[in-house]
Amino acid sequence: MYVPEGVALRPRCLEECVLSCYWGISVHSLQSALQAHQHGPPLSTPQRFQTAMQFQYQHVQTFHISREDTEEQFTQIPPELGVSDFGPLPRTCYPLVALLTLAQPEVQSEYNVVASMTVIHVPDTSYRLSTRILFQYLLTSQGSMYELKPLFMSTEDGGQSEPSDLDENTQVEGSKPNEGLLKEGFYKEVQEEEEMEEREEDRGPLGAARDCVVCQNAPVNRVLLPCRHTCLCDSCVARVQHCPMCRAFVLESFALSQVHLATGIVWGE
Repeated sequence: MYVPEGVALRPRCLEECVLSCYWGISVHSLQSALQAHQHGPPLSTPQRFQTAMQFQYQHVQTFHISREDTEEQFTQIPPELGVSDFGPLPRTCYPLVALLTLAQPEVQSEYNVVASMTVIHVPDTSYRLSTRILFQYLLTSQGSMYELKPLFMSTEDGGQSEPSDLDENTQVEGSKPNEGLLKEGFYKEVQEEEEMEEREEDRGPLGAARDCVVCQNAPVNRVLLPCRHTCLCDSCVARVQHCPMCRAFVLESFALSQVHLATGIVWGE
């Protein structure tokens, strides 16, 4: 029996890009590749990524993504390879890593971000946990690496959705990659997430309209940084210096959507 499930990916790019899907990629080689990105040439092409990993993967599938293309791309490890699972826990390889890079070399100098890397769990015969993103990183032309983190929405009772470990650095520049990329920490966050799945169902969706925790009147629309709590409206965010949820100092914030205050029309969705 082989790994039965594939994954449908829908990247949306401002420029022409290359989507490279690596199946059965070695945890150690991926960690080494990310360290190479920090100390050497940036991993701005699939060829550099593959060389940095020393080709330690079981299968690769490549798609060309046009600008503003919203078509789903389906990737699957070929049945003829006979892969039934990706090993017992703790695992030495990730099921799937999706790398998105710019297709045109002349365009790379125009952007600071040169690649997006997403580590994905795919269920197999050994571990039936549903398909989900484990980690997601943005790689920059300066050799920096930023981990994308979830937003934390305020709940209906004025509390907050339960975050993951806030002590982990969002920016991994100049340090070792996230412990989840190490063999000892493999799937640690996923196992914790699995235990909280029932509580996850009680939380509203990310885009759900909730009242600002300060004025209790206007809808929540601001994400506070660096804590990533989403609990304030556009008006109240200008009057606070500390996050109402965790009391962390607010360095900056950004809007979830652009709302015309006079009409309530949401732009950009």
